[in-house]
Amino acid sequence: MWVSVLTAVMPRIGIAQAGPPFFSNDPGTPGNGNWEINLAAAQTIERAGASYQLPQIDLNFGIGDRVQLTYEVPYVLQTADARSSHSGWSNAYPGVKWRFMDQGEGGWQVSLFPQVQTGSTLSAQQRGIGSPGPRLLLPVEAATRLGYVDVDVEAGYYFPKRGAREEIFGLVAGHTFAERFDLAAELYRDHSLGPPSSSTTTLDLGGRYQIKRSLIALFMAGRGVGSEPQFTGYFGIQILLSDYGRAWGPRPR
Repeated sequence: MWVSVLTAVMPRIGIAQAGPPFFSNDPGTPGNGNWEINLAAAQTIERAGASYQLPQIDLNFGIGDRVQLTYEVPYVLQTADARSSHSGWSNAYPGVKWRFMDQGEGGWQVSLFPQVQTGSTLSAQQRGIGSPGPRLLLPVEAATRLGYVDVDVEAGYYFPKRGAREEIFGLVAGHTFAERFDLAAELYRDHSLGPPSSSTTTLDLGGRYQIKRSLIALFMAGRGVGSEPQFTGYFGIQILLSDYGRAWGPRPR
């Protein structure tokens, strides 16, 4: 599960927020009867090999103004040194987001976003492109505006039935530089409690550019901090569909 966050661009640019292309999520939801569909290519490249999500699929549907149904799943291609590559569907993440605090744009918004990391198939686990499960991810997201900077924070914990215990934390800060363009920096930490224990901290820069009312370009690039050098990237599109067959306005906050 990628995490940490900021910046946002809706059919009209509003307050910057997390979510794709960042690792972290934000308290925003699509609005009643609206779809937000994110399709992307995500990469993690290290000296020993690389992992590509081609595609990474993220489907979101709004129920009312404060609830969102989500289903995420990647198709993974993994390579390691000179060995043959492996590919297949990895773990899925169905979930429900509830924004229980909403003080309006510029105020505080806070949400809970429980998701279940489903167990992958045995063959995917044997090929190293999936992990056992299920695990419950229970994060909380908060967002507000501090002067000219929009700030998002997400913190969560995996409660495993099978697999590793894990903590996540993301911080995103960004600004709207033009009517159609947002840019943000993210610091994200993923700490596996094991066994064995491990920790990865990533610093990245990304944003969104509104191509048209219902189509937004997503991009992010970063690298590991204080660990083995690695490159992380996310490049995709966001498709916005409304219940009325037309693009909708700014995402409710």
